[in-house]
Formats: sequence, C-alpha cells, structure tokens
Amino acid sequence: MKIADLGQLEGELLVFGGPYSNLEATRAVLAQARTSGAAHIFCTGDVAAYCADPAATVQEIRQSGAHVICGNCEVQLASGAEDCGCGFAQGSACDLLSARWYPFAKEALDAGALAWMADLPDWIVFAHAGRRYAMVHGAASDAARFVWSVTPEAEFAAEIARIEAEAGRVDAVIAGHSGIAFAKTVGRHLWINAGVIGMPPHDGRAQTEYARLSPRGDLSFHRLAYDAPAAAAAMRAKGLPEGYALALTTGVWPSEDVLPAPLRRAQSLASG
Repeated sequence: MKIADLGQLEGELLVFGGPYSNLEATRAVLAQARTSGAAHIFCTGDVAAYCADPAATVQEIRQSGAHVICGNCEVQLASGAEDCGCGFAQGSACDLLSARWYPFAKEALDAGALAWMADLPDWIVFAHAGRRYAMVHGAASDAARFVWSVTPEAEFAAEIARIEAEAGRVDAVIAGHSGIAFAKTVGRHLWINAGVIGMPPHDGRAQTEYARLSPRGDLSFHRLAYDAPAAAAAMRAKGLPEGYALALTTGVWPSEDVLPAPLRRAQSLASG
C-alpha cells in the first residue's frame, strides 16, 4: 500500500476520475482547470481505458501536474496483466467488451507510460479547508469495487473504517471507479464520488462529470461539455467497441450489468 500525504492544500481543487483514453474530454477538463484557476488537480485513476487515445491521454495527464492515484486499469496495465481487473462479472457485456478495448490500450502504451503508472500511489491524503481527505480509486477493500449512492450505509462505514485504519482519521473520502458522481453523508464523514470525464453518467446526456472544492471547501459537481462526436469517431476509426463509442454521444451505457437496480434507466423509466 503506497499512500502519498500532500499535507495542507490551499485554493480551489478540481477533481475528476476516469479519463478512459478520451483525449478530447481530457483536454477539455484541463482547460477548465486553467480557466477556473484551480490550484490543484486530482484524478482518481483509470487514465487509459475504453476510448481511442491511451498514449496521448496519459501524456496530457502527466504534463498537467495533476495528482493521480492508481486505478485498477493502471495496476493491470503496469503489471502486464491480461485483463482490466475492472470488477465486471465474468461473461457480462462489459466483461466481453473489455476483451477488445483493454488489449488496444495495452499495446498503445510505451515503457515510460507503464513505469509512470507503476509508480503512482494507491491512495492520497491531504488537508483542505478544515477537513482531512483520503482519495481512493473504488474502495479501500478493493480498488475495483463499485460503490454507488445506493450502497448500504453500513458498507460505506466499513470502507471508511478501513481507510482510517491505514491512513489515520479523515473527514471525507474522494473516490471514483463507478462512473456516476454523488456525495453521501455517512455519520460524521462525507463520501464523494467525483464522477468520470471519459464516459457520460448513463443519464442520456453526452456531458461527463467532475467536481470542484472551493477554497472554503464547498463541494460542487459540474458537467463537462467537449467534442464527444470527435471522440466517438476516433473510437470507430480504431475499431473499438461500438457500444462505448455510441455511449459518448447518447449518454447511455452499452450495458447496465454493473448497476444496482435503482440506478438502471429501465427501472427509472418504469417508475416515472
């Protein structure tokens, strides 16, 4: 377990997850960071995944000076593993699709990119505006664990206890991996999922998600508008899965296999 302690931070923080090899979205969020004058940029991992430009996306993130933690994709790519380790159920649609995009990403990355991934911390801790934060990828128990807004509170509490056992007392957790932004109060703690920029949050809109913490510590979520048609066209040009290329512009994931029932669009439409 490699934990990087950044100490006390000041100013605005811009936080996002999952660039997912989406170069257009990555450039757009970094432009937002520059425009807003963010003092610090954070990425919760999975820099290279579904989309068309793994190497260029990694290069953009490295050159940005962002604080990045190791997602499951970084772990697997850096170790030369044969699959993404994403936590998809075996034989599910997402699992089958990963057999196409993961080898593409693996082939695209050079030794320098893989060495950078191998050197990333697993977690980051820092203090900001009166709170101490820990940043993990999916969860403390497993980087590839999906934690959702509807996950039982006892499971959040157990994950926070694991974090505090390793990293000391915290007030808030920032996570990623699951692809849908949310904030949830768990006792005295705040659990924040900053969302991902590389794929929309399965709500029928192409804009992706990221978060900001103001200099006073106020949390806000934002939608990222970028050239999604260009990102989708790049995927198609490289023969990557159509389901994910289509998702970039429709805002609907190719499968709901990983989602708990309350977050599935079919369930939402039926309820509405």
